[in-house]
Amino acid sequence: MAGILYIVPTPVGNLEDITLRAINVLKSVDLILAEDTRTSSVLLKHYDIHKPLRSHHKFNEHKASQEVVNELLAGKNIALVSDAGTPGISDPGFFLARLCAAEGLEVQTLPGATACIPALVSSGLPCDRFCFEGFLPIKKGRQTLLETLSQETRTMVFYESPYRVVKTLEQFAQYFGPDRQCSVAREISKKFEEHRRGTIAQVLAHFKEHEPKGEFVIIIRGRE
Repeated sequence: MAGILYIVPTPVGNLEDITLRAINVLKSVDLILAEDTRTSSVLLKHYDIHKPLRSHHKFNEHKASQEVVNELLAGKNIALVSDAGTPGISDPGFFLARLCAAEGLEVQTLPGATACIPALVSSGLPCDRFCFEGFLPIKKGRQTLLETLSQETRTMVFYESPYRVVKTLEQFAQYFGPDRQCSVAREISKKFEEHRRGTIAQVLAHFKEHEPKGEFVIIIRGRE
């Protein structure tokens, strides 16, 4: 009998954000695939989970996924985790899930932590309809995508690194207009969680004066 691939969300900040079901699954599987075994080891040690760990990240997932499929076909139950949040959402996981689905293997994705939903709901911007864009392309296709998104009427959700927040907000001001409403969330579920709300110009001015630190989620109101 074939095994099950469990896609398990892990905390984006506070370790208590993990679900009881996620802990039970991680304790029961034969193998845990981790984006970074060093990062995942901290979480597993905290919850007294002792299972074999194997690296599964964006640099090896295409090569490693077929081996994982073979192990599942042989009857192993395997869990996939990323460093933080839900695998597959701007993290490794999509390719393996697609390959397992094509093989007819059971894939169970547990509900759990992600940075984008708390940032969206806390923004005060419309969240009944939204589009998740994740990380923008760094170079190729970036301007074309921004031109397309300038016509988007739904609230838009982006991920960004602290090193590119100012540049990205400058481009948002250029393509969406400096008076467009936005909210920038920093360090969701961590000790120094912060939300900056206002126009793009106002939020941009803040981060030009205060060096961006941590992980960022940028919420932009859609076009009226």
